[in-house]
Amino acid sequence: MFAAALVSACGGYSLSELSSGKTQLSGSGAQAPASNSGVAPSALASPEQEAAVRKVALSATSLSDPSSKAYKVGPLDVLDVTVFKVPDLSKSVQVSENGTISFPLVGEVQAGGKTAREIEQSLTKLLGAKYLRNPQVTVFVKEYNSQRVTIEGAVKKPGVIPMVGGLSLLQAVAQAQGLETTAETSALVFRVTNGKRAAAKYDISDIRDGKADDPQLQAGDVIIVPTSDMKEGFNTVLRVLPLATLIPLL
Repeated sequence: MFAAALVSACGGYSLSELSSGKTQLSGSGAQAPASNSGVAPSALASPEQEAAVRKVALSATSLSDPSSKAYKVGPLDVLDVTVFKVPDLSKSVQVSENGTISFPLVGEVQAGGKTAREIEQSLTKLLGAKYLRNPQVTVFVKEYNSQRVTIEGAVKKPGVIPMVGGLSLLQAVAQAQGLETTAETSALVFRVTNGKRAAAKYDISDIRDGKADDPQLQAGDVIIVPTSDMKEGFNTVLRVLPLATLIPLL
């Protein structure tokens, strides 16, 4: 269902048209479902609300954009590590499947789920503790592994999940060790395809109960499960996005 929604949503409709429930999604045989918020769908997608949704989408998809400082390193990524004036410690390293890198002097270092800046800080601390005085470490993502998804929010183990074969939304939640008690029932999925951002909303409870399909994820997807505290900030997104329909945002 998720992949079909992506294909059918690429017809160039605006967020307002799609969220109103009036637009027929080509190839889907069904209209985009209306919001379940209790507010008239046509009143939801004001320019201000569209801007709010786009802002959230930009922030979320930056987690999987290697050009962004917010990008979180994943398994099999290749990192260029430079230690200023120490050429023997400047090298390219690949992140293992369990998310670690092996680095001279300090051994295994956790890299998966961290930004390049956070890895720099870890290496600086480890090298400076015993081996170097005031080391200056730079980490650059040379190659990023597209076969992974990122899950954030109200899950017990947020971070980067490698994709081995197919991966569904519920499987991703399970690999993140399940939901926190403060989790909302809706999960947001953000995707970038050919530079175009899109988002979808799914009800995890309905999927678990067999009332809705468990969508298949694609490499680079970002999943956010809001908490009750986060709900206010995500309220516009949760209200505007119809269930189980991938909506083009930018």
